[in-house]
Amino acid sequence: MNEVIEAPSKPIANAPALAANSPMGMMLAAVQQGATLEQVEKMMDLQERWEKAEAKKAYDAAFANFKAEAVTIIKGRAVTDGPLKGKSYAELHDVVNAVTPALSKHGLSSSWKLTKDDKDWMEVTCYLRHVGGHEESVSMGGPPDTGGAKNAIQARASTKTYLERYTLKAITGLSEQGDDDDGRPPKAPKLITQVQLLRLQAVLSQCSPGAQKKFAAVWPDASQIPCDRVDAEIAALEGAAAKHKERMAAQAQE
Repeated sequence: MNEVIEAPSKPIANAPALAANSPMGMMLAAVQQGATLEQVEKMMDLQERWEKAEAKKAYDAAFANFKAEAVTIIKGRAVTDGPLKGKSYAELHDVVNAVTPALSKHGLSSSWKLTKDDKDWMEVTCYLRHVGGHEESVSMGGPPDTGGAKNAIQARASTKTYLERYTLKAITGLSEQGDDDDGRPPKAPKLITQVQLLRLQAVLSQCSPGAQKKFAAVWPDASQIPCDRVDAEIAALEGAAAKHKERMAAQAQE
């Protein structure tokens, strides 16, 4: 038996006026016309789905207008030593300064959240929100950056900044531009060889399931690993495999 909600016979003193097109206003109007609780719930569910669809449309329109701004990210930091000497890259503030004015112009804003903060793995999620209520997100993870004699805090801060920079570029669909190639199209990086791939897969098979999962998150397609990154990846996996072997041996002795 459907329950009928009775509307109050007298208005409540000093009660604020309800907009006719607000959820509460629509519900009150339905109640006054004798609607059942089930009917009101269906109306509210329909209203909620309609609002979400409208918010998504508004987001898509705003994002299209943002992309029409043709935002350019300049590589403002030059590399002065090491194997990349003479190259340049965009720091996090270069990316933020480039995209924020155009995002704000069209009612969009970005933010980050550290969604995973384990000892050996960090994940950052970048959110892009519209004033209409809709939001999209992109996540990316990686291990603490221990290169360059960083201490533990610096290693985690470096990775966090790196992930924030790349997730912001990913969710806005932008890339850095510069004059590193003197106007020439960049050359495709040389990828892992078949022999290297077989070696990597052999080492990976000796790692724990958790280590394998982390590797797959960074390199979903191992055949796309740049050739100059292979040795470092294999060395890291060999270390993980050795630790896994030690743990398994210790468990067998218990």
